[in-house]
Amino acid sequence: MAKRIFDVLMSSVGLLLLSPLFLIISIAVILESKGGIFYKQERIGKNGKPFKLLKFRSMYVGADKKGLLTVSGRDPRITRVGYFIRKTKIDELPQLINVLKGDMSLVGPRPEVAKYVNLYNDEQKQILSVRPGITDPASITFRNENDLLAQAENPEKFYIESVMPEKIRISLDYIKKRNFFTDIGIIFKTILS
Repeated sequence: MAKRIFDVLMSSVGLLLLSPLFLIISIAVILESKGGIFYKQERIGKNGKPFKLLKFRSMYVGADKKGLLTVSGRDPRITRVGYFIRKTKIDELPQLINVLKGDMSLVGPRPEVAKYVNLYNDEQKQILSVRPGITDPASITFRNENDLLAQAENPEKFYIESVMPEKIRISLDYIKKRNFFTDIGIIFKTILS
């Protein structure tokens, strides 16, 4: 309960303070390419419940139909504004709305798309016992995930066989040890990284 109150309070304050930045990014996204401001992608949340994760749109409309993984900053599906907001992680800020709605928490395992969740074994499915988050220790460890995938001969296979299991392992470890102070530490580490 205290975690939810903290999430609501901090996401509300964050949205209020960041509203000028939201306006600037929204205008830049609209001016560069046709389509909406936000990209909505179905992710799997707590107890396996799907929800629409929000991001500022960084790709041309329909680009996600050519693959779910982006493997480098040179992906031609990404707009010029998209390169900037992805590199700075500004594209993730609309997830504060997901936190306010209760789909997500500020800190918790990053939510995956159903395609990858369907590959989880029984132990890995424990990750679905908590509300997913904007950040967690795995997000910090794999903050340059796209660069790692760009170096792989088969990025999706590398993600499924190497990156995803390690991210889940780190997240499951977080779930066992989580408390208010570890969450605050993770938020600060995220900001610094």
